[in-house]
Amino acid sequence: MKTKAFLSILFLCAIFSHAQELALASVDDKAGYLTKTGAWGIEPTFEMAKSFSGDLAEAMNDDKQWGFINRSGEWVIEPQFDKTKAFNSGYALVYKDKNWFYINEKGEKALTNVKTDKYYDFSEGMAIVRNGDYVGFINISGEVAVATKFKKVFGFVNGYAKVLENDKWGLVDKTGNYFVKTEYDGVSNNYHGNVVAEKGDVYGLIIDGTFKPVDGAEKIWDFSVHEDMAYAKKDGKMGFINGQGEWVIQPEYEKARAFVNGLAPVYDGKKWGAVNPSGSVVVPFEFKDMEIFSDDGYAPAKPKKEWGFIDKTGKLVVEDKYDISAFGMSMFEKNAVKGFVDGLARVKHKKKWAFIDTSGKVLNDTWYEHLELFN
Repeated sequence: MKTKAFLSILFLCAIFSHAQELALASVDDKAGYLTKTGAWGIEPTFEMAKSFSGDLAEAMNDDKQWGFINRSGEWVIEPQFDKTKAFNSGYALVYKDKNWFYINEKGEKALTNVKTDKYYDFSEGMAIVRNGDYVGFINISGEVAVATKFKKVFGFVNGYAKVLENDKWGLVDKTGNYFVKTEYDGVSNNYHGNVVAEKGDVYGLIIDGTFKPVDGAEKIWDFSVHEDMAYAKKDGKMGFINGQGEWVIQPEYEKARAFVNGLAPVYDGKKWGAVNPSGSVVVPFEFKDMEIFSDDGYAPAKPKKEWGFIDKTGKLVVEDKYDISAFGMSMFEKNAVKGFVDGLARVKHKKKWAFIDTSGKVLNDTWYEHLELFN
C-alpha cells in the first residue's frame, strides 16, 4: 500500500511539473524561465530562447545553434538548426543547410512529400501551401485539404480561415467548404459565432448566412474580446453593438475599447473613463489613456505621463510609474488581455521588466532585461 501511495504522489508531481507555467526571462544576457514564485524553473544558461509552445520551447546554445527543450530544461531536440519556429499541431519549421523543412516532436524530418513553393507554420492543424500565385491548406497528414485556388489566405482561427477569391473575401472550413461565401470586401474571423463583413461602404454582420447591415455603421470591430458586444463607429463617433447588429450603447464617444469584466474604456472630452453594458459611466473621465480591464478586475491607466493600474471604480491601486502599456499576453499578440493575469502583471520601468502583484510589489524583488508572460 505504501508503494502504491508513493507512486501516486510521484504521478501527481509529474503532472504538476508537466503543467507548470513558465515565463521566459533574460538576465546578464542569458535566457531562462521563471516559475510563478519568481524562482528559476530553468536556469538562465541559454544564449537565446523563446516562450513555450505546448511542452517545447526553442532555445539556442553557445554555438548559435537552435534546438528544443522541455519544461525541465532538458534538450529534447538537440541544437542543430540555424533557425527554428515554434511547434504547433505536432510540427515545427526549421532551417538547416539553406532549406526550410518540417520536423516532428522527435526531431525527425516530417511531411517530406508536401509540395509547396514556400513553407508556412501550422495553426489549428492546418498549414498554408503555395502553388505559384495561389494558396490553399494542408492538414497534419500533409494532404491538401483546401485547394490552392485563392489569391490570399490567413491562418485558421476558431475553425475557419479568411480567403480571397476574385478580389472578394470569405471564410472556409478545414475541408474547403464555404462558411461565408467570397462576396465581401472584408470579413472578420469567426468569434463566438459572430462575423463582421463589409460590402462597399456598408458594414454589417453575417447572421444565419445572411448579410445584415448595421444602421449607419462606418466601421465595426470584431467580437474577439467580448462574445456579445463589439464597438463600432457611426457619424465619426464610437458606440457598441450586439450580436444582432443593434446599437446597445449609442455612438457618442471619440474612441472606445472592448468590454471585459463588465466595463469598456471610452474617450470623451480628451479624457478616458469606462462605461458598463447599459452605457452608464462607472469610471470617471480623468485618465490620459486606458487599456481594457482584465478578468482580475484591473486596467492599465495613465493619469499623467506614466502608467499604473486602476480598479473597477477608477481608484488607482498601483502607482503610475511604468513606461508602456504592454502588460498583456505578448506585445505582439492582437487582442492581448492586458493587465493582471492570475494576480500578476508584466511591467516595464527604466528599461527593465518585472512582474508585480496587485499591491504593486515586484515578484522576487527582481528586474529583467527581457520578460514574457507565463504559459
